[in-house]
Amino acid sequence: MLEEAKKTLQAEVEALNYELTVTLPATLKKAIQNGDLRENGDYHAALERQHFIQARLSHLRARLGKLSQIDLTKVPLGKVGLGSRVKVKDMGSGDFEEWELVIPEAMDFDRGHISVSSPLGRGLVDREVGDTAVVQLPSGVRKLKIVSLRTLHEQLAEPAGEGA
Repeated sequence: MLEEAKKTLQAEVEALNYELTVTLPATLKKAIQNGDLRENGDYHAALERQHFIQARLSHLRARLGKLSQIDLTKVPLGKVGLGSRVKVKDMGSGDFEEWELVIPEAMDFDRGHISVSSPLGRGLVDREVGDTAVVQLPSGVRKLKIVSLRTLHEQLAEPAGEGA
């Protein structure tokens, strides 16, 4: 999960670096050749794009730095944490839901991912099977009983192909 997020961010960094060092200089050169820079829309658009890319690269590098600092040994054993797959019962509706807690960059709600930093994720972290988490969401309060849990450590210990 972490490696996948790092690869995705690194690919974006590489693409933006290419645009910043190859594509934009050519675009700026062409725009400058068009003459009067005060009223040159292509020139101003290229400069604006250049500033956006520099800001985005700064943000991505900071995120990559933070991802590199995540210590998987600090992920709790036997409790909900990063990488956990958890099944809960909504005590209000009686419905069951399953999620995997991921870092924000790996979020894919269609795949059953929730971010550990989301209100739902924060409400579940450090809970055990049998615990009921009371989570305040924008849509209201939910009481979720944890009925099953597979921690990141348990998943990493499984032989390849099991539990997927």
